[in-house]
This record gives sequence, structure tokens and C-alpha cells, in this order.
Amino acid sequence: MDETAGERASGADEHAFTVLAQRHHRELHVHCYRMLASYEEAEDAVQEAMIRAWKHGEQIEGGNVRAWLYRVCTNVCLDQIRRRKRRPITGTAAEVAWLQPYPDVLLDEAASIDDGPDALVVDRETIELTFLVALQALPPRQRAALIARDVLGWTAVETAEALDTSVAAANSAVQRARATMQDRLPSRRSEWTAPEAGSEELELLARFIQANDEGDAALALACAAEDIRITMPPNPSVYEGYDDLRTLLARAFGPDREGDWRALPTRANRLPAAGSYLRRPGDTIFRAFKLDVIRVEGDRIAEITTFGWSHFERFGLPLEVPA
Repeated sequence: MDETAGERASGADEHAFTVLAQRHHRELHVHCYRMLASYEEAEDAVQEAMIRAWKHGEQIEGGNVRAWLYRVCTNVCLDQIRRRKRRPITGTAAEVAWLQPYPDVLLDEAASIDDGPDALVVDRETIELTFLVALQALPPRQRAALIARDVLGWTAVETAEALDTSVAAANSAVQRARATMQDRLPSRRSEWTAPEAGSEELELLARFIQANDEGDAALALACAAEDIRITMPPNPSVYEGYDDLRTLLARAFGPDREGDWRALPTRANRLPAAGSYLRRPGDTIFRAFKLDVIRVEGDRIAEITTFGWSHFERFGLPLEVPA
């Protein structure tokens, strides 16, 4: 971003500011999403941040509009977290009732921005649901400090400035955050890296969809790890292992099932996902029902996070599928 453009944005030229803000909207939305773990709350945060940024544009220093917008968004997110007064979690998706999925097609928008560092915003390792849930276990300022240092790659000085604190305090927050994250993720930072999507992952998604469409409980079990975990935010229930999975499959595919199923592949949070549709008895159309986001370990499904159909539109999924 050149200094002239920054000066125009911080002055009275509303059009110039709108252009600059829109250019960074998607990556700022992803940043707020990582802080808040909610797509909708992130949208509210970005909108509030843009209003603040326009009102206080004279505070932009040196034309670094992008860094300043990140700072404004971070502080808006901290304010939102304080207002909501959410209780601390221990690190499971079932506890994060506000957790929502993020479509890969929109993450790609952030990654496609010309500035090279922007691609870091959507690295798989820092956008997966497991990582997001672990972040929610951190106190808000530790969360912000960790994201600034380990996701955005900011310096200690830049992090301290964004959080309006000392370098020592910012470093301390990052150290405490890293220690907490290590209790919930692999012990060394380099091991947090999630593998890129491979043929095994795509094959498992295809088999998962086949089991769904054919009502094949045996195939579904064969796709799952023995210690599979299934959560359904905002429902606080947790289903773990084959016994729980069998119960769910009997409910979905058994003689007392609600109807027949169809599924379409998609991707969320850099993970395979499937939008599922239910055709109830007497109906001629499969209607949107749920979105399953799948985490794979080795050659089995280790975790399924199930969300409601209200997210389908932003994923580009239809609400109805013909029989």
C-alpha cells in the first residue's frame, strides 16, 4: 500500500477509504473469525471496525492502512468478547456453541490478494476447527497476541502497539498462550501443521457420501476411527467411539429413520465437508438438513463437526436437490 493512498484514506476522501477497506475486507473478516470463531460475529466485527476506522482515519501512521485496519479489527473483537462474557472452555468443539464453519471458496479470496503475506492468513494449520477451538480456550488478549505473532507474523513491537501494551507484556501473553495451546495441540509448534488434502482424504469423503446416500451403516463405520468424536454446535452433546456412532447411524439409517439422504461435497476450514439433504416420506425433494465437516487422521475419519443447513448459502450449496 503506498503512502499517498494511505493519506487519502485518512483524510476526507471517502471513496478512497472505501476502496482500500474493501480490498482488505476478506482477510480482515478471516482475522475476526479466528478471534471469534463465528462467521456472523466476524462480519459484525468488520463492519464496526470499518466505521471506527473511518471516524479515526487521522490515526493512520505512515500510510500503513492494512496494519492499522488489523489493529482496529483486533480491538473491536476484544470489545465484542468482553461484551459477551463467555465462560472459559477446556478445548472441545461442543463447548463452543458459537462455532461456525468458513467456506474454502471464501478463504481463497483472502489468499488471492496480491500482497504475499496475506496468504498466511488462510494457512490450513491456523484455520482448521481444531485450532480455532483451541484458540477459544485462551484469554482474549493472549489469543490476540498469539494470532499476531504466530499467524500474522508480526514483530513483538507491532504486537505490543496493536494491543496498546508494552513489549514485555505482549511477549508474556504470547508465551502463556503458546503454553496453553501446547496442552491442546501437538507439543511443538512445527507439529501444528495440518497435512494438505491428499487422495486418502478425498477418497474418505467420497466413501462418507456414498454411505450417506445408500444408508449404509457398515460402510460409515468402516470410514471411522475407533475413537471418532462427533459434535454438533450449538448442541453441547459429544458422541465418541463406535458405540455412539452406531446409535447415530441407527437413528439416521434404521427402520425408524426420518427419510432418505443425499449429500454434496464441499470444503470448510480447509477440510473436506458434505452438505446433507433429507427427503422425508411423501416428499419429492431432498431438502437442506446439515453440514458435516470432517477431520481425517491417517485413513480414517477422526472427527465430524456437524452444523445446521443455515450455512448452505454462503457455501454455494442449493437448499433443495431433486430426487
